[in-house]
Amino acid sequence: MDLEQLYRQVIMEHYKRPKNKGLLNNDSYELIHLNNPSCGDEIAVEVLYEDDTIKDIRHDGKGCSICCSSASIMSVMLKDKQVDDAKKIIYEYYEMIKGYPFNDQILNGDILAYQGVTKFPARIKCATLAWKAIEVLLEKHGGDRNNG
Repeated sequence: MDLEQLYRQVIMEHYKRPKNKGLLNNDSYELIHLNNPSCGDEIAVEVLYEDDTIKDIRHDGKGCSICCSSASIMSVMLKDKQVDDAKKIIYEYYEMIKGYPFNDQILNGDILAYQGVTKFPARIKCATLAWKAIEVLLEKHGGDRNNG
């Protein structure tokens, strides 16, 4: 099996059996809705913080396999991470999606399935929609709180 085929399998596995899917609609969670009007993808992301740690991430939405599977992988990658570490992962993910060199000490495992997206510029928004949503929530969290 070649690498591209393996990556397709990873994407389809997360699309068919997404991790952390389903909103809890709990007031302890911060929520954001984003959409990509050019292709119809819609995503909602909920985050629960404990101090500066992401304790839980939930997502729900509709869209293509790249958008929905990316939300699943994002939730797995960022859950239980410190906010600053999560921001580093997001940055490296964007670098990878754009086809730039990225830190493979930070990005490894299933997330590497999205390396090929760079060849399909129209799909970049699909692959980053959930990541943009969590990024907005993390920025808001960092700006609103002073836990020192």
